[in-house]
Order: sequence, then C-alpha cells, then structure tokens
Amino acid sequence: MTRIQRILAGTVALFVAAVQPVQADAPGRVVSINLCTDQLAMMLAAPGQLLSVSHVASDPRSSAMAGQAGNYRMNHGLAEEIYVLQPDLVVAGTWTPHSTVSMLERLGVPVAVFQPARTLADIRERLVQMGEVLGRPAVAETMVAEFDVRLAALQEDMSDRPRAALYYANGYTAGDQTLAGQILLAAGFANAADEAGYRAGMKMPLEMLAMIAPETVIAARRYPGGSRSEEILDHPVLGAFRSGSTMTAMTDQDWVCGTPYVLRAVEDLARTRRGMTGADR
Repeated sequence: MTRIQRILAGTVALFVAAVQPVQADAPGRVVSINLCTDQLAMMLAAPGQLLSVSHVASDPRSSAMAGQAGNYRMNHGLAEEIYVLQPDLVVAGTWTPHSTVSMLERLGVPVAVFQPARTLADIRERLVQMGEVLGRPAVAETMVAEFDVRLAALQEDMSDRPRAALYYANGYTAGDQTLAGQILLAAGFANAADEAGYRAGMKMPLEMLAMIAPETVIAARRYPGGSRSEEILDHPVLGAFRSGSTMTAMTDQDWVCGTPYVLRAVEDLARTRRGMTGADR
C-alpha cells in the first residue's frame, strides 16, 4: 500500500467514524485516563462524545495522536478531577492506579478497564472493545477491516529474516510475545533476544548482546536531558553497532500502544530490513 493509499484509507475511516451515529444507550460524556485508551477513544468516539484525555496523549514522544489530543481537555488521571467532569463512562488501562479506579467506582462512575495489547490480534480486540463501550460497534468493525487490509498489504516474501534485538534503557529487551516483538516479526526480522531465551520484558546484559551478535539493534529514541537508565545506550558495545550502521532508532510513539498506528512501525522497520537484505534493489 502506497503512502497516498494509506492516507486515503485513513481519511475514509475518519469520515466513517464521524458520520456513524452512536447507539441510543451509548455514554454521552466519556473521559479517558490512559495513553492507549486515549488513542482508541479518539479514533472511535462520535463528535462531542469524548470530553477529556490524559495529558500524556499530547506528548509527541509517546503519543501517535499528539496533534488530535489538543482538541480535548487534558487530565492527570486523578479521581477528583475526573469526577467533577461528570462522565457517563471512564476508560482506563490495567496500569491505571487501582486507587483511582476504585474511588471512581465507589462514586458511582462506570469504568471500563482495557488490557494492554501484546499481539497484533489484540489490537483488533481492543478496537472492538472500545467500539462496544462507546456504542460505536460499526465504526470499530470498519477500522478492524482497514487494519487487516493494511497488515495484509505488508506481507511479502520473508524467507530472509535478519536477526535483530530490541534494546532499551536499563538494558531491557522484548521477546516475541510482546507488542514490540510482534512488530519485529511482522516487519520480517527474527528476534535474536527471544532465540537466546529473553522473553517479555527482561534485562539483557551487554555481554549477552555482544555474544548473540544480532545483525541490527533496534533501540528507543533518547529523551531530552540526562538519565542514568539511558547511560547503558552509550556503552562501547552499542557504540560498535552504531558505528557499523547496524543500529536503528524506533519511532517510539508508534510502538507504545496497541492501535493501528503500529502498522507505521512495521512499515518503517520493513523498509530497514529491505535495505539490509537488498530487496529494494
């Protein structure tokens, strides 16, 4: 799918979302207090249905929809500030403080809690779930169909899978059964960390990274300022990958949440793989 085709598909999906009516029993005032539910709600909510999103949604380093977030009131996930908005529904994530969710429920505010997406299939489920709680199931079905079409368009001959390792601050890596690992596989790479037994969110020593010798290391982008957790990314082991042009920076905002924006991450990474394997020639 070309860039113009992707833009047109996205425009059609947004138009459908805007014109599709909500169900009669749908919540009229919705507040989101989690970065990932923020984005799902912004994609699927009817005009005027979503009142507020978390302040993280406006951070372009973490949010794929930072520009759209400016259309909503910001919140900091505090039960007191949420309650005064008089929401009919609050959407939250499992990482949302339990004390906040519990207090809202005691105050009589319905809360829908969303699990984080760990696979590409989970993204479909989260879209459907958000469509259901917002009373917009038809819009969700349309977006799921678009997601499947775009994902299918990315599939190609991937018999040549370069070995890659994900490497973050504090030396964390990710295995296949994580969203980041799924993005890696969908883009046509083999996960060298998973092959070495590093699953989910585990710390990988620099010595092990050097021993497994992946063909490329994919690291998170650095945040402004200093951070002891990121100092490991300056180590000579990673410097060797960097100087050898075998280190890639991920587009963090597209990797964080289980939304259709992960397909942009897959597209970017697939482009890197084709450059490594000569498939673009």
